[in-house]
Amino acid sequence: MEINKIHLIDGTIIVITIFALIGAIGYVGYVNPLAISPADNFITGNTSVLFSFENAENILIDDNPEFTSPETINVRDSLVVKLSPGTYYWKVQGTLKNEIRKLTILSEVDLKLKKTGEGYEVVNSGNVALNVEVYDNETLTGKIVLKVDESKNVSGTKFIGGMENE
Repeated sequence: MEINKIHLIDGTIIVITIFALIGAIGYVGYVNPLAISPADNFITGNTSVLFSFENAENILIDDNPEFTSPETINVRDSLVVKLSPGTYYWKVQGTLKNEIRKLTILSEVDLKLKKTGEGYEVVNSGNVALNVEVYDNETLTGKIVLKVDESKNVSGTKFIGGMENE
């Protein structure tokens, strides 16, 4: 009879230990930061990037995978970050380590024209600054620099734009 009590106590201790371990594993998995989006090796032309994650205290963004000079953003939930064209590495930071993901923002040259009374409104709707050459027929009549989302009114018949640092 005494041995049955010992077996019952041992069995109870084992069951409680198993449940405690399962609970601890579940808790550790829950507090581990989870990067949701953007996916690893994501490529876009949009400079506004939605970062989505769970259980993170900070998001770190850097232009190198060693994170030697990261921008640290304190977060509570998903956030949109505006980045210049280039390649970035990012990770979320919480109580435990997390994976490093790569993100590439492509340069997008986009020049739009809108007819005005005396000429055109030239609009840089891309994501990089542009040098724009203005022509009247085949004669170069001027050059303008347009920052992102900037516009200028000009007269001409042909407009050629390229990235500012070309």
